[in-house]
Amino acid sequence: FHTKNVILSLKGKNIMNMLARSVLVLYTLDETAESYTHFNLLKQALNLIAKFPTITAYSYYAFRHSYQRKSLIIRHPDPALSHAENFLYMLKGEDYSKLEADLIDLCLVLHAEHGGGNNSSFTTRVVSSSNTDTYSAIAAALGSLKGTLHGGANRQVIDMISDIKKNVKDWTDKKELSEYLLKTLRGHAGDGSGKIYGIGHAIYTHSDPRAKLLKEKARELAEEKGKMDEYILYDNVETLTPEVFHKFKGGTKVIAPNVDYYSGFVYQNLDIPQELFTPIFAVARIAGWCAHRLEEVTFASKRIIRPAYKNVYGRVDYVPVESREE
Repeated sequence: FHTKNVILSLKGKNIMNMLARSVLVLYTLDETAESYTHFNLLKQALNLIAKFPTITAYSYYAFRHSYQRKSLIIRHPDPALSHAENFLYMLKGEDYSKLEADLIDLCLVLHAEHGGGNNSSFTTRVVSSSNTDTYSAIAAALGSLKGTLHGGANRQVIDMISDIKKNVKDWTDKKELSEYLLKTLRGHAGDGSGKIYGIGHAIYTHSDPRAKLLKEKARELAEEKGKMDEYILYDNVETLTPEVFHKFKGGTKVIAPNVDYYSGFVYQNLDIPQELFTPIFAVARIAGWCAHRLEEVTFASKRIIRPAYKNVYGRVDYVPVESREE
């Protein structure tokens, strides 16, 4: 019922919205959706974690069938396969290697959560603190992750590297590459934002251990796929960016890649379409969201989280409507 009527019949141009809609429909299929017993909350969490790869894979095929006029392929999950293997199987059939399955497994673990209070996990806590149901809280988290400033970073890295490929004649020429990175920081190249995407993190200010682990596997994948020239370009941008950044900004701030820097490269070389980059993030982060929700509703102070706003504009005299400027 859920697959046919919610995923396959109702069109959606963004898979993240399809995921959120599916989660809310799961509420209607759960007879104990409003139960706050610890056992029930844990059961809901495990069910969502288990279902997310299937919902994501099916949503992608429904999306591409509706909007890209491609074949609709539905593969049933195989209980004999691991979480990561099942996801690859539903996307690609049996055409994947052990290294590919290991990489997806690593990505799911690395993206499950991190310290410091990311936007979607905080959203989960804020919504959960109101004493709402699990499905509403997770749907809200999906809305947060959909935002390009949160879940879309690896796609921005892909676009940045594509721009470098088009405009730097010799990828191995570090002088030419450094000059282009400097132009990018000045807002005269790339997308004009003045940013080098995938470098730096609000919490991991000295290094991102997730990026180090992913980089090791990314190299193995590049060797297997014959993409070492592209991997070396990523490595050179990573190495040169701190020097270029200090030349532009001054100072000695540590500049290191974050997990998003190599994840897009990995997904590309696994032949995963860009429309799935953020949904895969959700497949991983659902575990973190559920953990935050369980902690919030079980151990928190039972008080709703609410911000305090302070007006900093100053006093403004009332102006009659007819006297106001358009």
